Amino acid sequence: MAGENRSTVSEFVLLGLADSRELQLGFFVVFSTFYVAIVLGNLLVILVVTTDPRLHSPMYFLLANLSFFDVCQASFATPKMIADFLSEHKTISYNGCISQIFFIHLFTGGEMVLLVAMAYDRYVAICQPLRYVTIMSRQFCTILVLISWAVGFVHTLIQLSFTIHLPFCGPNVLDSFFCDLPRVSQLACMDTYVTELLIVANSGLLSLSSFLLLFISYAVILATLRLKSSAAMAKALSTLAAHITVVILFFGPCVFIYVWPFSTYPVDKVLAVFYTVATPILNPVIYTLRNKDMKAALRHLRTRCLWTRIVVETSQVTRIVSY
Repeated sequence: MAGENRSTVSEFVLLGLADSRELQLGFFVVFSTFYVAIVLGNLLVILVVTTDPRLHSPMYFLLANLSFFDVCQASFATPKMIADFLSEHKTISYNGCISQIFFIHLFTGGEMVLLVAMAYDRYVAICQPLRYVTIMSRQFCTILVLISWAVGFVHTLIQLSFTIHLPFCGPNVLDSFFCDLPRVSQLACMDTYVTELLIVANSGLLSLSSFLLLFISYAVILATLRLKSSAAMAKALSTLAAHITVVILFFGPCVFIYVWPFSTYPVDKVLAVFYTVATPILNPVIYTLRNKDMKAALRHLRTRCLWTRIVVETSQVTRIVSY
């Protein structure tokens, strides 16, 4: 009887985003461009925050870690999706599928907690400005980041515990471009109603608790801003608007997909693309275009790179003339 419960499916077939060959070639160009932009954009944010002393503050430290999460989140499935656009047979091994499930919940769970940490940072900065430096020390910020990774790791281990015992002995076609637990569990050769309820409960608990903490933080901040001067309120609102925009873009698709995990909708693919590709590329844009310090740091970095290039070229010319 034990042999009957063992999985016999060694790979899964991914239907991808489109059947048309022309559309797939077009998607290959578009998503390749997006992926390069995601990696370069977020790495640029990390580089600027790391090298510019003016950005060595808790807010930008957390922002750099958010960019790192975004690079990871975009990389667990997007390269595979891009390669599949050029492939006739879009398959992924069982172990590869489990790995994708592991990484998506690790990165999304960790990013949810990190967004809460960023909201707390803004709460302390606006509501308790005199104690900001004391509370948001570098050590405390590092602890917040480590907690984000720890929560993401525990969350994904719980999700995997729902998956690895499922028997797959027949259907192996996923109407998606990557493996996600709600879709994979529907292919199991057993009644997965209880498993799917546990998936919703686990993901829902993390998502709901994170969202409630974010909502409470922003509500307190907005109430405090009413007592500030108009200039201070405008500056704080500008930063806060960027945070709220990121939260909506990140939580919206996740909530929709995991609220109705028992059914598959055509819009699920669009939402999956949104939080695996669109959000990671929008985060650096939102934070850099709406932040004067980031724009000034980028200009400073560009000037430094230009001067370095001039010095190098001048040195080369000098050596040639001397020779």
